[in-house]
Amino acid sequence: MTLQELSISGAYVVTHNVFPDERGLFREWFKADEIVSIDDTFSVEQANCSKSKQFVIRGIHYSVAPQGQAKLVTCASGKIIDILVDLRVGSPSYLNIEYVELSEDSGNVVFIPTGVGHGFFVESESAAVVYLTSSGYAPEYEKAIIPTDPELGIIWPIPFGELGVISKADSEAPTLAKATESGILPTF
Repeated sequence: MTLQELSISGAYVVTHNVFPDERGLFREWFKADEIVSIDDTFSVEQANCSKSKQFVIRGIHYSVAPQGQAKLVTCASGKIIDILVDLRVGSPSYLNIEYVELSEDSGNVVFIPTGVGHGFFVESESAAVVYLTSSGYAPEYEKAIIPTDPELGIIWPIPFGELGVISKADSEAPTLAKATESGILPTF
């Protein structure tokens, strides 16, 4: 296992060994003792899986749950570009963006600290993304910023001539300016 700190305070890429053979491959993607070295308060409260088609954009999602919500994300099948945006007001890395390629055979896992926005773009024909969260789903605390907000400055890797597929909820999410004005951004 290797650990790479990202430009977003508290965010990391964890890379595990991948063991391919004639049957396919095996890789670990979560070990509690490894995560303790990143965040000694992280405990798994929920596990999620989403499957998306090519060119789907999901995000930018975050939680303002009082107990916080950190995430551990990997790609179980296919290939995505995982995108993190530091939305924590007062953070030294506020509005920094990180792009991390995750694929079924890369061995990469992303640790996303509480308050950091998360989304992804599906590059392969389809992709399954699995993630562990440190708090359960609570709709009253779930928030989003429209992923195409120019103020965020995310460069979505959509091939020329293609259109990204974005859910109605994500396309109608507030802009960064509206979220700031409404006081719904997390703090550092």
